[in-house]
Amino acid sequence: MNRSKDKELVSGFWFYSFWLNQRPITRDQRPETINHKPETRDQKPSSCYAGIYIHIPFCVKKCPYCDFYSITDHSLVKEFVNVLIHEMDMYRDVGLLFDTLYIGGGTPSVLESTEINRIIEKAFSLFQITSDPEITIEVNPRTVTPESLKSFRQSGINRINIGIQSFQDGNLKFLGRIHSAEEGETAIKWARNAGFTNIGLDLISGIPGQTVKSWLSDLETALQFEPEHLSCYMLTYESGTQMHKDLKSGKFSSLPESLAVSLFGSTGDFLEKKGYIHYEISNFARSEEKKSRHNIKYWSYIPYIGFGPSAHSFYGTRRSWNRHNVSDYIKKIESGTPPVEGNETLTREQQIIETIFLGLRQKCGIDIGFFNEKFNVKFGDIFRETISDLSKKELIVTCDDKCALTRKGMVLLDSICAEFVCSEILNSG
Repeated sequence: MNRSKDKELVSGFWFYSFWLNQRPITRDQRPETINHKPETRDQKPSSCYAGIYIHIPFCVKKCPYCDFYSITDHSLVKEFVNVLIHEMDMYRDVGLLFDTLYIGGGTPSVLESTEINRIIEKAFSLFQITSDPEITIEVNPRTVTPESLKSFRQSGINRINIGIQSFQDGNLKFLGRIHSAEEGETAIKWARNAGFTNIGLDLISGIPGQTVKSWLSDLETALQFEPEHLSCYMLTYESGTQMHKDLKSGKFSSLPESLAVSLFGSTGDFLEKKGYIHYEISNFARSEEKKSRHNIKYWSYIPYIGFGPSAHSFYGTRRSWNRHNVSDYIKKIESGTPPVEGNETLTREQQIIETIFLGLRQKCGIDIGFFNEKFNVKFGDIFRETISDLSKKELIVTCDDKCALTRKGMVLLDSICAEFVCSEILNSG
């Protein structure tokens, strides 16, 4: 859930936000804001399985690098859960078939396991969900116990993302994490003992003072636990965060760009040699089955509905996003009105940019056939010069109706996307 260090490195969504002049894609747009009559629950749902995202906006402590919406005041937790369920009820007739449910935040594990179970049970009672869904929860090592993890597993959660970030106490202190390296390792063991067979670990590279050797040490420690999934993010300094303020005030210096590039390259080399599939810029899975089914929806034009403050939803070419403030969110729902703050319809140009950007984020690349059919153009003709130039530089490969980045190209995702977009604009102009 972190973004890359700067505009020439692996992007967290800077490029996409810059060109579209809008919010970065994370969890997007609510179907009810579309001029579209949703199917009822007894109608045949779409053959494309959608996803449900639930945002729990509470944390024990705000991490200085995090710009996702969260608060540390837990006095509204019970009221929040009640209105969250009410919001979900507002969309019971959405007419989609879901195969993923992702509970993120914030720190969902600050809620009692009974509250998490209540949310999951409500989702299953309101929506059409397949018989084998992927149900994920994000947790902080300090906020779980053997008992809470067992309760999560018993509630139907079959995938857990643990925010480890580092196995080194010095790094954790810099990142403002509330857990220690030992607590991180213990949480992984507890999760495995609780019956989780699909464990994902989040790690952060690009921390000031980090070297390739110390970063690989974190990866080696992670692999001792044989996680099914790893998300390896480059530390970013988002405007408005405490860490960004500290950087600007000179309290510390960011890593040199060349070292950040080396860290990214070493990550893929190391994990692929260990048998992990590098399927997206920051994500690795031990097998095809262990890829994040939910997150793939964000990169693949698949509908998803977001519930909770700041949650986004996406359907067709439309997006919407909820109010960010918990109190405002609660008041809106209590008044009987969906807590939608805004919505938009993507233009054709925006859709092209998005298809390029999200396609290149993935190891499988841009589906040229899909692109041609969707936009009624020939990808190879529009981008002939760009493809030729980038291929000569060994930054992209085109084969089997796909256009994908090489490892070398992944480091330059933003600038490569910019070349594609400039070509498209010139050709359409």
